Amino acid sequence: SSLLLCSGRLKPYKSLPCISANLTEAWWSDRQRPMETKAKDAWGLALVLFLGQLVAFSMAAASFASSFLANLGVNTPLTQSFFAYLLLTLIYVPIHLHRRQKSRIPWYWYLALAFVDVQGNYLVVKAYQYSSITSVTLLDCWTVVWVIILTWYALGTRYSFWQFLGAGTCVAGLGLVLLSDAKSPEQQDGGKMPLLGDALVIAGTVCFAFSNVGEEYCVKKNDQVELIAMLGLFGLVVSAIQIFIFERKSLEAVAWSPTMISLFAGFAVALLVFYTITPFVLKMSGSTLFNLSLLTSDMWAVAI
Repeated sequence: SSLLLCSGRLKPYKSLPCISANLTEAWWSDRQRPMETKAKDAWGLALVLFLGQLVAFSMAAASFASSFLANLGVNTPLTQSFFAYLLLTLIYVPIHLHRRQKSRIPWYWYLALAFVDVQGNYLVVKAYQYSSITSVTLLDCWTVVWVIILTWYALGTRYSFWQFLGAGTCVAGLGLVLLSDAKSPEQQDGGKMPLLGDALVIAGTVCFAFSNVGEEYCVKKNDQVELIAMLGLFGLVVSAIQIFIFERKSLEAVAWSPTMISLFAGFAVALLVFYTITPFVLKMSGSTLFNLSLLTSDMWAVAI
C-alpha cells in the first residue's frame, strides 16, 4: 500500500489524519505569531505611554516647585538643578562604578551633554521669575519642534505629513500664548515681564532638544545607567562652577525655612524621577514621542 512520511517514520496511507493535524498545527502557529507580536507591541506601547506620563507628572511637580519658589522671591535656578544632579550622582555613579563596564562614548560628549542640559534647566527655571507656570509649561512644548528638526538631520529619522501638520498646529497654538502674554496686564508690571519669560523658555527648549537627541543617541549606543551617572556627575560639576560665578549673592540672600527646604527637595526629587525614567523612554520610543508625552505635563500642572 501507499506509504506517507509522518512524525519522522513511514506509516500506511491510513495515517493521513496525522499529516492533517500537523498541517493544522503549523497553520495555527503561523497565525499565532502575528497575534503575539501585536500583543507584545501593544504592551510595549502601553508601557511607553505609562512611563511618559510619569515623566510628565514629575516635570509638572518640578514646575510647581519652581513657580512657588519664584513667588517667594527665590532666584536660584542653578542651585535648584545642583541638588538634582547631586542626587543623580550619589545614586547612579556608585552603581556605574560597581558594574565596571567599558564606555563606548568619550567622557567629553557627556560633559557637552551635561553643559547643554544645565543651561536648559537654568533658562526654564529662570523664566518663572517673569512668567506664569501656565505660559512656561505650554511654551516648553516648543521642544517637540526642535527635536523633529534635530532628529531629521542628526539621526536620520523621517516623519510623515501628518506628523509635520501636528507639529505645525503645536507651533500655531504656542504663538497664541505669546500673543496673550504680549497683551497681558502683567506686561506693564516691572516685576513681571511675560515676554522675557517666554523668550527664556523658548531658548531653554532649544537646549533641551539638543539634550534629548544627544541622550537618545547615547542610550542607543550604550547603557542607560552610564548615561544617568555621567549626566549627574558632569551636571553637578558644571552647575557648581556656574553657581560660584553667577549665583553666590542670590544664594546668600535665601531665607531658609522648612517650606523653602521642602520646595528645593521636592524639585530635586522630581528631577531625579525625570532623569531616571527619561533614558528608558528615549530608548524604547525616541525623542519625538517622548516630548509628545510631555505635552500632558500642562494638565498635571493644572491638577497640582
